Amino acid sequence: MVARVIRYSCAVLLIVSSIALASYQVYKIADVASGLLMYIAQAFLLAGSIFGLDYYVKKISYVITKSTARNTQQ
Repeated sequence: MVARVIRYSCAVLLIVSSIALASYQVYKIADVASGLLMYIAQAFLLAGSIFGLDYYVKKISYVITKSTARNTQQ
C-alpha cells in the first residue's frame, strides 16, 4: 500500500514538475530548451509506465482468475 502511494506520488510529481519547468521557461525566456524537452519526454514516459503497469497487472490478473474459475467449473 505504501509503495503504491509513493509510486503514484512520484508519477504525479514528475508530471507537475515538467509542466512547471516548461511554463517557467516559456514565460521567462519565451523559448523551451531541448534539454527540457528531453526531460519532459522522459518524465511523461516514466509516469505513463507507472500508471500503465498497474492497469496492465490488474487486467492480466483478472483474465487469469477468470480463466482459472472457468477451468474449475468444468
